[in-house]
Amino acid sequence: METTMNKIREMVDVNTIVGSPITTADGITLIPISKVSFGFASGGSDFQTKGQQSSGNNSFGGGSGAGVTIVPVAFITVKDGTVKLLSVNPPAGNAVDRIVEMVPEVIDKVKDILSTKKDEN
Repeated sequence: METTMNKIREMVDVNTIVGSPITTADGITLIPISKVSFGFASGGSDFQTKGQQSSGNNSFGGGSGAGVTIVPVAFITVKDGTVKLLSVNPPAGNAVDRIVEMVPEVIDKVKDILSTKKDEN
């Protein structure tokens, strides 16, 4: 079991969750973000076979299994100093989630409007 857990740890490191940055030709940097889930189970049993006396030499049966799932959930985009989080799956209709995702864009637009008005005065 220890060997299996160590192998799973080797497969799932921080680079699996936060991927390597990708720079596009137009200067946008994309950083993939993934959700990683893994599970592990094992079990075993001692049992007597037919005709075997209970002498303490029981047969053993056992097994184990593991699974890993990696699902992309978002991309962090960086362009001209502006950082945005782009979800792979749009919010499922939850208004609060939509508002939270829009806050950075709204702040940027308000800053632009205020700086434009200062320039005009």
